[in-house]
Amino acid sequence: MIARKHVDHCVAHTREVRDACRQAGVAGLGDPDACSRRFDLRPAEVGLGAGGLHLGVGGGDVLLPRSLLRQRDCLFRRLSLCDRRIQSGLDMIQAASLTMAVETAYRYIDWLGVADGQTLLVNGGGTVIGFAAVQIGLMRGARVIATAGESQAERLRALGAIVTPYGEGMVERVRAIAGAPDLVFDTAPLNMRPDLGPPGGVLPELVAIAGGDPKRVMTCGDFAGAAALGVRMGNEEAPGGPDGTMLRYDMLRRFAGLAAEGRFSIPIASTFPLTEWRKALDISLSGRAHGKLVLVMN
Repeated sequence: MIARKHVDHCVAHTREVRDACRQAGVAGLGDPDACSRRFDLRPAEVGLGAGGLHLGVGGGDVLLPRSLLRQRDCLFRRLSLCDRRIQSGLDMIQAASLTMAVETAYRYIDWLGVADGQTLLVNGGGTVIGFAAVQIGLMRGARVIATAGESQAERLRALGAIVTPYGEGMVERVRAIAGAPDLVFDTAPLNMRPDLGPPGGVLPELVAIAGGDPKRVMTCGDFAGAAALGVRMGNEEAPGGPDGTMLRYDMLRRFAGLAAEGRFSIPIASTFPLTEWRKALDISLSGRAHGKLVLVMN
């Protein structure tokens, strides 16, 4: 549920931030209550309390209560997209695309331990998380193979990834390219649309690609399949952020700077006025957004 309210004047109190939200990235969370349990957040804090949406704010912060600012993983305590040096080279729509994609991709790539000289397979390289993960893997010196459809295939190749289609024959195609990759990251949105993949999900094929070792595979989407197969999904991983934080919002400054320099990007599919948030959410939950969807606050 999204409610639109008007106030005459907003006053920022102690340890609160007052600024203007211009754009917000949209991503369906699937089950926001399950997400809140995994990361020990109250449901009102998941997606900034937007009931199944993740709002990644670009170009500034919003007014936040003191209770949220005290959270160790608080997005806005660490968010640096409003840094003037970064903002000069990064428009607000680009900024709004970064938050969820960068945080999630970096966290999982870090948990996987992707390192120089390894081969990484990113399943779903055309998703916003997958697109970010491909770039982060390449920055770490890994050889990256991405499964993706035609909509993002050329962009992924231009980044330096080896691209192969998903679907039937994927196991054989990846093996022909790289044998058994060292690590596999699954970003396909099966937690929202299980019907998009093969019966039983794609994880059995990814485990086969990894030489039968489920611990070399990690998913950020198919949690039920992961539990059945022993695939990693992040719930048993050690916090990797500063001061023991789980979510990696500390990396936003770095990647916002890279984006401002043209060295990191997330594909933008469409922008919508705030009044069309339901249309944007429906497209996101379809699993076929083909890039980031951004709400524009008019």
